[in-house]
Amino acid sequence: MMNIPTAEQWVCLQCGYNMIGEMPDICPFCGARHDRFMAWDQAEKTYRVTSHAVNNVVSQLLSAPKLGLEHAAYRVETGQGAVWIDSPSAFNRDLAPVDAILFTHHHFMGASNQYRRIWTAEVRLHELDAKHRLSALFDIDRRFADDFVAYGIEAYHTGGHTPGFTFYIYKDTLFICDYVFLTGADMRFNPYGPEQETIKRAQRIHEVVKARPLKTVCGYNYVADFADWLDGFECLIQNR
Repeated sequence: MMNIPTAEQWVCLQCGYNMIGEMPDICPFCGARHDRFMAWDQAEKTYRVTSHAVNNVVSQLLSAPKLGLEHAAYRVETGQGAVWIDSPSAFNRDLAPVDAILFTHHHFMGASNQYRRIWTAEVRLHELDAKHRLSALFDIDRRFADDFVAYGIEAYHTGGHTPGFTFYIYKDTLFICDYVFLTGADMRFNPYGPEQETIKRAQRIHEVVKARPLKTVCGYNYVADFADWLDGFECLIQNR
Protein backbone atom coordinates (compact mmCIF):
# COMPACT_ATOMS: atom_id res chain seq x y z
CA MET A 1 0.00 0.00 0.00
CA MET A 2 1.24 3.49 -0.88
CA ASN A 3 2.23 5.61 2.10
CA ILE A 4 0.67 9.02 1.55
CA PRO A 5 2.46 11.94 3.24
CA THR A 6 0.52 13.32 6.20
CA ALA A 7 2.94 15.78 7.85
CA GLU A 8 2.62 19.50 7.31
CA GLN A 9 4.58 20.73 4.32
CA TRP A 10 4.52 24.02 2.46
CA VAL A 11 5.70 25.02 -1.01
CA CYS A 12 7.02 28.51 -1.69
CA LEU A 13 5.36 29.79 -4.85
CA GLN A 14 8.21 32.23 -5.42
CA CYS A 15 11.11 29.77 -5.47
CA GLY A 16 9.62 26.27 -5.15
CA TYR A 17 11.39 25.43 -1.87
CA ASN A 18 9.57 22.88 0.32
CA MET A 19 9.23 23.67 4.04
CA ILE A 20 8.59 20.69 6.31
CA GLY A 21 6.62 21.10 9.53
CA GLU A 22 5.10 24.27 10.97
CA MET A 23 4.77 27.09 8.45
CA PRO A 24 7.49 29.74 8.95
CA ASP A 25 6.87 33.46 8.53
CA ILE A 26 9.28 33.68 5.60
CA CYS A 27 10.79 31.20 3.17
CA PRO A 28 14.23 30.21 4.47
CA PHE A 29 15.51 29.94 0.91
CA CYS A 30 14.31 33.10 -0.87
CA GLY A 31 12.77 35.22 1.89
CA ALA A 32 9.22 35.33 0.47
CA ARG A 33 6.46 35.98 3.02
CA HIS A 34 4.12 33.20 4.15
CA ASP A 35 1.25 34.52 2.01
CA ARG A 36 3.26 33.14 -0.92
CA PHE A 37 3.15 29.60 0.48
CA MET A 38 0.80 26.78 -0.51
CA ALA A 39 0.11 23.58 1.40
CA TRP A 40 1.63 20.53 -0.32
CA ASP A 41 -1.71 18.81 -0.96
CA GLN A 42 -3.13 21.95 -2.59
CA ALA A 43 0.06 22.26 -4.64
CA GLU A 44 -0.43 18.68 -5.80
CA LYS A 45 -3.85 19.64 -7.16
CA THR A 46 -2.50 22.82 -8.78
CA TYR A 47 0.82 21.74 -10.32
CA ARG A 48 1.48 18.72 -12.53
CA VAL A 49 5.01 17.37 -12.98
CA THR A 50 5.38 16.92 -16.72
CA SER A 51 7.99 14.86 -18.58
CA HIS A 52 9.86 16.02 -21.69
CA ALA A 53 12.17 13.63 -23.53
CA VAL A 54 15.81 14.72 -23.77
CA ASN A 55 17.07 11.53 -25.42
CA ASN A 56 16.15 7.85 -25.29
CA VAL A 57 17.15 7.43 -21.62
CA VAL A 58 16.77 10.93 -20.11
CA SER A 59 13.68 13.06 -19.59
CA GLN A 60 13.33 16.54 -18.10
CA LEU A 61 10.74 17.06 -15.35
CA LEU A 62 9.03 20.44 -15.10
CA SER A 63 5.91 21.69 -13.33
CA ALA A 64 2.90 22.90 -15.28
CA PRO A 65 2.12 25.67 -14.68
CA LYS A 66 5.62 26.88 -13.82
CA LEU A 67 6.23 26.74 -10.07
CA GLY A 68 8.13 29.82 -8.96
CA LEU A 69 11.68 30.05 -10.28
CA GLU A 70 11.26 26.43 -11.42
CA HIS A 71 14.21 24.13 -11.54
CA ALA A 72 14.21 21.05 -13.71
CA ALA A 73 14.83 17.59 -12.34
CA TYR A 74 15.85 14.74 -14.64
CA ARG A 75 14.78 11.13 -14.83
CA VAL A 76 17.41 8.67 -16.06
CA GLU A 77 16.51 5.15 -17.17
CA THR A 78 19.60 3.10 -16.43
CA GLY A 79 20.22 -0.59 -16.87
CA GLN A 80 20.18 -0.90 -13.07
CA GLY A 81 17.04 1.08 -12.35
CA ALA A 82 15.40 4.48 -12.69
CA VAL A 83 17.08 7.47 -11.04
CA TRP A 84 16.27 11.14 -10.56
CA ILE A 85 18.91 13.84 -10.64
CA ASP A 86 17.45 16.40 -8.20
CA SER A 87 13.74 16.44 -7.37
CA PRO A 88 10.65 18.33 -8.57
CA SER A 89 9.22 20.91 -6.17
CA ALA A 90 5.66 19.64 -6.56
CA PHE A 91 4.54 16.28 -5.20
CA ASN A 92 2.51 14.13 -7.64
CA ARG A 93 1.86 10.68 -6.22
CA ASP A 94 1.04 9.16 -9.63
CA LEU A 95 4.52 9.66 -11.12
CA ALA A 96 6.45 6.55 -12.11
CA PRO A 97 8.70 5.59 -9.16
CA VAL A 98 12.48 5.72 -9.11
CA ASP A 99 15.01 3.66 -7.18
CA ALA A 100 17.20 6.59 -6.16
CA ILE A 101 17.35 10.39 -6.06
CA LEU A 102 20.87 11.81 -6.50
CA PHE A 103 21.34 15.47 -5.68
CA THR A 104 23.67 17.99 -7.23
CA HIS A 105 23.31 20.14 -4.10
CA HIS A 106 20.87 20.96 -1.32
CA HIS A 107 19.04 23.81 -3.07
CA PHE A 108 16.96 21.47 -5.22
CA MET A 109 15.66 18.87 -2.78
CA GLY A 110 12.09 19.77 -3.72
CA ALA A 111 9.49 17.28 -2.49
CA SER A 112 12.06 14.48 -2.31
CA ASN A 113 11.11 13.52 1.25
CA GLN A 114 7.55 12.78 0.09
CA TYR A 115 8.65 10.78 -2.95
CA ARG A 116 11.15 8.87 -0.81
CA ARG A 117 8.38 7.89 1.57
CA ILE A 118 6.00 6.47 -1.03
CA TRP A 119 8.69 4.74 -3.12
CA THR A 120 11.36 3.94 -0.49
CA ALA A 121 13.81 5.56 -2.92
CA GLU A 122 17.40 6.00 -1.75
CA VAL A 123 18.40 9.66 -1.35
CA ARG A 124 22.05 10.71 -1.73
CA LEU A 125 23.55 14.14 -0.97
CA HIS A 126 27.14 15.18 -0.34
CA GLU A 127 27.93 15.33 3.37
CA LEU A 128 28.98 19.01 3.24
CA ASP A 129 25.59 20.07 1.89
CA ALA A 130 23.77 17.63 4.17
CA LYS A 131 25.07 19.70 7.11
CA HIS A 132 23.31 22.84 5.88
CA ARG A 133 20.27 24.06 7.80
CA LEU A 134 18.11 23.78 4.65
CA SER A 135 18.79 20.04 4.60
CA ALA A 136 18.02 19.41 8.26
CA LEU A 137 14.44 18.10 7.93
CA PHE A 138 14.96 16.12 4.72
CA ASP A 139 15.64 12.40 4.81
CA ILE A 140 19.09 11.55 3.43
CA ASP A 141 20.01 7.88 3.22
CA ARG A 142 23.61 8.21 2.09
CA ARG A 143 25.90 11.17 2.74
CA PHE A 144 28.81 10.73 0.38
CA ALA A 145 32.21 12.38 0.58
CA ASP A 146 33.94 11.30 -2.63
CA ASP A 147 33.23 10.61 -6.28
CA PHE A 148 31.26 7.44 -6.90
CA VAL A 149 29.37 5.42 -9.48
CA ALA A 150 25.80 4.28 -8.78
CA TYR A 151 23.30 2.77 -11.23
CA GLY A 152 25.91 3.35 -13.91
CA ILE A 153 25.82 7.11 -13.24
CA GLU A 154 29.16 8.80 -12.49
CA ALA A 155 29.20 11.37 -9.69
CA TYR A 156 31.94 14.02 -9.40
CA HIS A 157 32.19 16.28 -6.37
CA THR A 158 33.57 19.73 -7.16
CA GLY A 159 32.25 22.09 -4.53
CA GLY A 160 32.19 25.69 -5.70
CA HIS A 161 28.62 26.91 -5.97
CA THR A 162 27.96 25.04 -2.71
CA PRO A 163 30.49 23.09 -0.63
CA GLY A 164 28.98 19.78 -1.69
CA PHE A 165 28.13 20.56 -5.30
CA THR A 166 28.27 17.40 -7.40
CA PHE A 167 27.73 16.93 -11.12
CA TYR A 168 26.79 13.70 -12.86
CA ILE A 169 27.45 11.94 -16.17
CA TYR A 170 25.43 9.12 -17.65
CA LYS A 171 26.62 7.79 -20.99
CA ASP A 172 26.71 10.88 -23.25
CA THR A 173 24.75 13.24 -20.98
CA LEU A 174 26.15 15.74 -18.47
CA PHE A 175 23.98 16.93 -15.58
CA ILE A 176 25.38 20.28 -14.44
CA CYS A 177 22.31 21.82 -12.78
CA ASP A 178 22.83 25.55 -12.08
CA TYR A 179 26.63 25.80 -11.91
CA VAL A 180 26.40 28.11 -14.90
CA PHE A 181 23.45 30.06 -16.27
CA LEU A 182 22.55 30.36 -19.96
CA THR A 183 20.80 33.50 -21.17
CA GLY A 184 20.50 33.39 -24.93
CA ALA A 185 24.05 33.03 -26.25
CA ASP A 186 25.59 34.21 -22.96
CA MET A 187 26.93 32.00 -20.18
CA ARG A 188 27.79 33.13 -16.67
CA PHE A 189 28.68 31.50 -13.39
CA ASN A 190 25.94 31.14 -10.82
CA PRO A 191 26.24 34.34 -8.77
CA TYR A 192 24.47 32.92 -5.70
CA GLY A 193 27.42 31.48 -3.85
CA PRO A 194 31.14 32.10 -3.24
CA GLU A 195 32.30 33.72 -6.48
CA GLN A 196 36.00 32.86 -6.39
CA GLU A 197 35.41 29.30 -5.24
CA THR A 198 32.82 28.79 -8.00
CA ILE A 199 35.33 30.01 -10.60
CA LYS A 200 38.16 27.94 -9.13
CA ARG A 201 36.21 24.69 -8.98
CA ALA A 202 35.04 25.09 -12.57
CA GLN A 203 38.52 23.92 -13.56
CA ARG A 204 37.78 20.45 -12.26
CA ILE A 205 34.53 20.27 -14.19
CA HIS A 206 36.46 21.17 -17.32
CA GLU A 207 39.15 18.58 -16.63
CA VAL A 208 36.57 15.82 -16.31
CA VAL A 209 34.34 16.66 -19.27
CA LYS A 210 36.69 18.10 -21.90
CA ALA A 211 37.79 14.75 -23.37
CA ARG A 212 34.52 12.90 -22.88
CA PRO A 213 32.33 11.97 -25.90
CA LEU A 214 29.35 13.86 -24.50
CA LYS A 215 26.44 15.10 -26.57
CA THR A 216 23.96 16.77 -24.22
CA VAL A 217 24.05 19.05 -21.18
CA CYS A 218 21.11 19.13 -18.77
CA GLY A 219 21.01 22.35 -16.76
CA TYR A 220 18.61 23.64 -14.15
CA ASN A 221 16.40 25.31 -16.77
CA TYR A 222 17.94 24.32 -20.10
CA VAL A 223 19.06 21.46 -22.29
CA ALA A 224 22.02 22.28 -24.55
CA ASP A 225 24.31 20.73 -27.14
CA PHE A 226 27.50 19.73 -25.33
CA ALA A 227 29.95 21.05 -27.96
CA ASP A 228 28.34 24.49 -27.90
CA TRP A 229 28.11 24.45 -24.12
CA LEU A 230 31.78 23.47 -23.76
CA ASP A 231 32.87 26.32 -26.03
CA GLY A 232 31.01 28.77 -23.81
CA PHE A 233 32.34 27.16 -20.63
CA GLU A 234 35.95 27.34 -21.82
CA CYS A 235 35.54 31.00 -22.77
CA LEU A 236 34.05 31.70 -19.39
CA ILE A 237 37.01 30.09 -17.60
CA GLN A 238 39.61 31.76 -19.80
CA ASN A 239 38.12 35.20 -19.26
CA ARG A 240 38.41 34.92 -15.46
